[in-house]
Amino acid sequence: MRYRLAIFDFDGTLADSGPWMVRAMNEAAPLFGYRQVSDAEVETLRSKDNRTIIREMGVPMWKLPLIAMHIRRKAAAAPPPPLFAGVREALAAIHAAGVRLAVLSSNSEPTIRAALGAQADLIALYECNAGLFGKAAKFKRLLKRAGVTPGDAIGIGDEVRDIEAAHVAGVTAAAVSWGYATPTLLRAHGADAVFENVAAMAEYLRHGEFRPSNSEDRNSPRSQ
Repeated sequence: MRYRLAIFDFDGTLADSGPWMVRAMNEAAPLFGYRQVSDAEVETLRSKDNRTIIREMGVPMWKLPLIAMHIRRKAAAAPPPPLFAGVREALAAIHAAGVRLAVLSSNSEPTIRAALGAQADLIALYECNAGLFGKAAKFKRLLKRAGVTPGDAIGIGDEVRDIEAAHVAGVTAAAVSWGYATPTLLRAHGADAVFENVAAMAEYLRHGEFRPSNSEDRNSPRSQ
């Protein structure tokens, strides 16, 4: 089936912000009292869900909103992150096929718009500044704003929390293989589809067809 509304995560899904995020989190570690992550650990952490990562880093749960606010401020002052290769063309093609586009993110709308550039005008709805585990309510709000039922919408993200939030809202949960979590982890947590590359994502959202791959190759698109 072709969905009426495609709801995209931003960081790790549309934008290659991973390296910047690791640096920002490490710089904030002494301020908020959690441990830093080595470069060697980054790939290992991709195979762990968000709650496990938080626990292993020693991040106090009550500090999460403060850390998120700190990171958003740093992001607002930094150059916008590059989009993954092919994302601009994919958004244009999906939009041209008659699918409404939305972005649901923990990042801020100004940062996202700056990164998207001209493609920002293709996005019908933005729901930003979501808490780390507060995306389910944002999904429901987007559905209400768009006037669509959960069955007519699909969420596309790159983390376990994206899948969990989409399912709580009754939305199909798709995931990308090039983001913060591995395809194996995403499938284990119930992703309804995992896209191996940007072209496969665009094809599915345009035509409602998906050809799943058994490959665990990350196939990360190079950023633009």
